[in-house]
Amino acid sequence: MQTSAENTKYEFVQGCTIKHEGKLLTRIRALRDIEGVCKKGDLGGYLESEKNLAYEGNSWVSNNAHVYDNARVTNNACVSGSACITGSACITGSACVYDSACVYGSAHVYGNACVYGSACVYDSACVSSQGAIFWTSNVGTENGTLTVYLTKDNSLQVIRGCFIGSVDEFLAASKEKHDDRVHNEYQLLIQVARSRIEHSLKEIEKTQ
Repeated sequence: MQTSAENTKYEFVQGCTIKHEGKLLTRIRALRDIEGVCKKGDLGGYLESEKNLAYEGNSWVSNNAHVYDNARVTNNACVSGSACITGSACITGSACVYDSACVYGSAHVYGNACVYGSACVYDSACVSSQGAIFWTSNVGTENGTLTVYLTKDNSLQVIRGCFIGSVDEFLAASKEKHDDRVHNEYQLLIQVARSRIEHSLKEIEKTQ
């Protein structure tokens, strides 16, 4: 895999590859310092191709993070830890995705947003600030992660395990599947998520 002649930010490390979900990903190495992010010569994360990480700006993929398919990391965005960015997802602005977070589909994470922990952002998500997403782990009968985020049409979407859908759809499915205790816990968590996201949006509107 060859890098662009105009590339001054990173190169692919020949022979340093992994297979992930049928994709061949190659580790990158910094060709210049990125202030506060990496030094020239530092190894980064894994990309499928050059289109996954912009040469311009100070965006970077580090640690064991994977970016592939048509996903793209640009501007000053940072992806690290064991994060996975795939599909047509876009991480831009000064956004950060790290830990074991997963962003995929056509999700768009930008501004100063941070997605981390075990959060999962999918489909039509539009996360522009930390307040536009809420997640909590060790919930439900499987002690998994519940993620609630704002979509591009300003509605709330829920991801829990294999479930992806609206708040109403999630609560209806929860009532059908779980006992009263678990269902009530999910209701409370959705209330907290809604409150925090709505408050965050009002605070953003005040500054505009």
